[in-house]
Amino acid sequence: MAKTPAKSRDPAPPRPSGVAAKAAAVGRLVGDLRGDLALTHALAHQAQVREALTRTDLTRALGEALAGRALAQAQLRRHAAALHFQDAQRAAPPRPGRTGRTLRRLLLRLGPRGHARLIARSGLWRDDDLASMTAYARRRADPAAQPAALFDQAWYLATYPRAAVSGLSPLLHYLILGAPAGYAPHPLVDPVFYGQRNAAELNGSGLSMLRHFLAEGAARGRDPHPLFDLAHYAGQLPTPEPGEDLVSHYVRAGWREGLTPHPLFDPAWYRGQMPRQAAEIPPLVHYVTAGWRDGLTPHPLFDPRWYLDQNPDVAQAGFEPLAHFVTAGAAEGRNPGPWFDLAHHVAARGAALDPAVNPLIDYLQGGAWAVAESRPGFPNAAYLAQSPDLVAQGMTPLEHWARRGGRG
Repeated sequence: MAKTPAKSRDPAPPRPSGVAAKAAAVGRLVGDLRGDLALTHALAHQAQVREALTRTDLTRALGEALAGRALAQAQLRRHAAALHFQDAQRAAPPRPGRTGRTLRRLLLRLGPRGHARLIARSGLWRDDDLASMTAYARRRADPAAQPAALFDQAWYLATYPRAAVSGLSPLLHYLILGAPAGYAPHPLVDPVFYGQRNAAELNGSGLSMLRHFLAEGAARGRDPHPLFDLAHYAGQLPTPEPGEDLVSHYVRAGWREGLTPHPLFDPAWYRGQMPRQAAEIPPLVHYVTAGWRDGLTPHPLFDPRWYLDQNPDVAQAGFEPLAHFVTAGAAEGRNPGPWFDLAHHVAARGAALDPAVNPLIDYLQGGAWAVAESRPGFPNAAYLAQSPDLVAQGMTPLEHWARRGGRG
């Protein structure tokens, strides 16, 4: 039998249903990925929100901790100062007696030995070594002959040239002629400032300003100069020698130990500006005798030249700017420099600010952490988060910013 040939088969057509399925699967995958991406974005946003809230909470907690630290430090300073003045009052020397005119004339005629007796009776010399006083009196107007007293011999001779031709040692000249004329015995002793604040006691005591300060004022915390805050200095636990006042301690040793005589005088900051030839001069002494005229700044937040430019009446009167700010300028609402807005801080602190406290000192000693902005447009929390190193350095935000030249 003949075989019938096999019928040819046509190729199978493509399966459109398989492509559609793949397309559908891809579509579902894309949809899932979009959903996952949206979820990822949502989770990331939530994480960012939580991080921001956590950072805010941590910054707020840090600010509260810094405020607490400032309060604790202030309490420690007050306690240390109170202990110092208690001890000082117990050890205060007796008030020196008066020397009659007849006896004074007689002792003046006796030469160095008589002069030494007058110095001894004044109560200004730290000990009773009459031989040392006699040797000092013999040297007369020698600028290098520094007496054992709160008296800067070289400065006194330079400031009051008549003392050099008087024939007397400068300390004796001060006792007999200088004190009645209102002369200052030392750059850190201001007779006008001290006299105005202790007028009633001085008028009834018959003592010179310096004799009163050493016999009574020093032990009671009566500041001898606008820029020497005895309580602030005593709060740093200095250890004066027996019979030594705090100003003498600062001049002898305190400045070398980095102690500061006033909240608005930063010794490390100031020494960085001093010329090399002045390296052995106590920083505050250099500032009040020369530095302020040269534009050296005693603190990052106080600019002497800016202060004088903004207050021409102060410049015309010849006032040293920081002392003016401390004694009058702050109470009159004058700003200490371009960084600190005094009116803003006073308003921000409100009733919490003691009217007797200088607003800039309040800011530096804890008030910075009690306000939201150190100055308008300067939020503390944001700056603290940006510059956490200021915590370790013990600075306030504005002080840290000013030290960087106002950058950031």
